[in-house]
Formats: sequence, C-alpha cells, structure tokens
Amino acid sequence: MGDSTVTSLDDRGNAAAPDSLTAADRPGFLGRLRTPRRPRLWFEILLIAVSYWTYSQIRNAVPEQKAEALRNADWIWRMEHHLGIAVEESVNHAVNSVAWLVVGMNYYYATLHFIVTLGVLVWLYRSHPGRYAATRLVLFATTGVALVGYYLYPLAPPRLMIGGDFVDTVVVHQTWGSMASGDLKQMSNQYAAMPSMHIGWSLWCGLTIFALASVPWVRVLGLVYPAATLLVIVATANHFWLDAVGGVLCLMFGYTVAWLWYGALPYALPKVPYARPTKAVPDKGEPLRTRA
Repeated sequence: MGDSTVTSLDDRGNAAAPDSLTAADRPGFLGRLRTPRRPRLWFEILLIAVSYWTYSQIRNAVPEQKAEALRNADWIWRMEHHLGIAVEESVNHAVNSVAWLVVGMNYYYATLHFIVTLGVLVWLYRSHPGRYAATRLVLFATTGVALVGYYLYPLAPPRLMIGGDFVDTVVVHQTWGSMASGDLKQMSNQYAAMPSMHIGWSLWCGLTIFALASVPWVRVLGLVYPAATLLVIVATANHFWLDAVGGVLCLMFGYTVAWLWYGALPYALPKVPYARPTKAVPDKGEPLRTRA
C-alpha cells in the first residue's frame, strides 16, 4: 500500500488517450474559419477597402440598359398605384418645398450611408470582436447579392422617369448630393436602383445597434436610423418604396448566409472569442508518479 508506482510516458497507454483526443479533435481548416476569433486590424482595413472597390467596379460595370430600366420603373410605378402605395411623388414634392430640409436630406443620402456603416464596423471591432466577423459577413453577403439584382433587374430611379413629375433635389437645390445626380453622376451606374443598399446597409446598422448596444436611447436610435433613411431615399426621388423591399430581402439573405456558416445569428455568438486551450506536455523521459 505504501509503495510508489512509477509509470513512464511510454507505458501510460490508455491513460494518455483523453489528452491525445485534444489534438485529434482539433478542428480542421474549415472549422477554424467558422470559429469566431479576434479580427486583425490591418486585414480588416485591407478587406473592406478592396471589397468596396470591387463592389463599385462591378456595380458600375453592369450595363445601364436605359430602355429596360425605364420600362421597369414604369411597371413598378403602375404596380404601386395598383397597391395604393404610390406616395413617392407626394413625399418628394412636400419635402422639396422646405429648402433646409431637402438640402439636409441630400447630404444625409450622400454621407451617412458610408459614415454610419463604417462607424458600426469600428464599434464592432473594438467592443464585440467575437461577433465582428459574422456580422461583417452579413454585410458582405447582402452587398454581394445586390450586385445580382443590379444586373438582372436594371431600374431607373423616380427622378429619371420619362414623363414623371419627380424633382431631382440635388440638381434643383444645387447641393452636393449623391453620385447619382449632379456633377458626379458619370461616376455611378444611374440605373442600379433595385435593390436599395441604402436600406440594406442602414437596416443592418440599425439591427446591430439595437441588438448589441447597452444604452436604451442608443438602441432606439438604431431603429430610427433605417426608418429615416427610408424617408430620405423616397423624398430625394432616388428610390421607390419597393426598392427598399429589395434591400430588406438582400439583408435577409445576408443573415441566412451568416447563420449557415457560423451555426448561429451573429448577435448570439460570444462577445469575445474563446481563447484556445493550451495543454501542458511533460518533458520527455520524466516519470509520472502515482500513489497506489
């Protein structure tokens, strides 16, 4: 009973099996990709820059197909009249009559689309690193599928409809607005209105803020932001209501992709990535002593 039993590492056999399972069960390459981990700043900056440049190039390379885009706009306008939701023209004229309001909306349309989206990405990176990659995947998948919509369904915005009575607020008020009007219009595809990524991105921002922010009034602002964006895109005659529906459908696709890849919605993932467990390995030849 009092004797010591000495067992070398080579003689442990089955006793080593539980520890060896750690290495055997280590996830492969695909498993590591699906495991939330802390993002790297240089990689994220490069990825976002390259991705947006690629998105812009593809979006603007899509054939404008003016005639088809105008026909599609006429069809949507008739459909909205049939459904009783064709209020875009009334909203456009009402807002256009208030100079300071419409000028503010022009700047809103041109700037917040990028500023708020980047701001939410930075906030996620700093405060929710474990959820960052999955939430970013939602945004990227949403934007990627939108490119398919631009190619398959060219659509003129209301302000470009032939015979329509919409006001191009950027031109009329001579404000620096979007790349879709005024002096910058040659730099952007004029007939890529469906789906609306102003809605897709703003709703992504709003849902992320509402789900993850801890301050109540900030969460409320998260919900207000996409609603205000919907009003702006209609008031400036850059989109129909139904373009917004297309943006929502793209966002739903984005969340589905993230859920399938990570096995959970981004907001259900841990706030901070789990640290990889480390296993202490005894020195070779060192005996392990156990008491009988």
